[in-house]
Amino acid sequence: NIDPGKIEAGISEKTKAILPVEIFGNPAGFDAVCKIAKKHNLPVIEDSCEALGSALKGKKVGTFGTMSVFGFYPNKQITTGEGGMILTDDDDLADLCVSLRNQGRGKDAGWLAHERLGYNYRLSDINCALGIVQLSRIDEIKAKRRQVAEWYRQMLSDEDRLIVPVAPADCDMSWFVFVVRLAEGLTMEQRDRILQQMNSRNIQVGNYFPPVHLMPFIAEKYGHKPGDFPITESASARAIALPFHNHLTKDQVAIVCTALKQLLAV
Repeated sequence: NIDPGKIEAGISEKTKAILPVEIFGNPAGFDAVCKIAKKHNLPVIEDSCEALGSALKGKKVGTFGTMSVFGFYPNKQITTGEGGMILTDDDDLADLCVSLRNQGRGKDAGWLAHERLGYNYRLSDINCALGIVQLSRIDEIKAKRRQVAEWYRQMLSDEDRLIVPVAPADCDMSWFVFVVRLAEGLTMEQRDRILQQMNSRNIQVGNYFPPVHLMPFIAEKYGHKPGDFPITESASARAIALPFHNHLTKDQVAIVCTALKQLLAV
């Protein structure tokens, strides 16, 4: 997650909002982010796409920001097939979002009246029904994912060549994925070799996530280059996303961990 202690140094007259991400479902530090935003009179746009069901000190994710967003892609805790939702307590922002998703139609306007440029982002009733049914099972889903995460943590706790994720003590974490990092001093080349060899064993792992600032579109538009965000780049270069879903068994987790330890030893 973003380091709240470094936010104020990055605030300038150009800053319009703070957009923190509850990465992998972890809301740690969001209360501190909101205090900084309030001090500087900046809205917080809370990216809760990976954190449905998480809470920090009893406060649910999605309730920290001026607005928050959730994603319901098939790899999330619940899915609607595609789509997501926006939350806000601001009626004007809510009306604007409804208009934008409905081809720019106004709140009280007719079907052929378009007040602004909008989009067809309407989520169908069928998609919503899928999500509502799964949302009723969110506690069950969280518990299953928490168990899988705990198995991984137990089986990898003695591996000093890995940094294993933990849920902070004051967080009720809804695990989205389980991503480990190679320890400091190990390289992206070593990580990539492990990814290739585990996939060759039909254990589906991946690099999670490549740095956003080095994506071709962002790099070309804003002139970013390797070295601009060294902490991000270092973490990304050593990250390995392990198989993770509700119905992963303890034996399957053991197979993944055994293979990972074998390849770390090479």
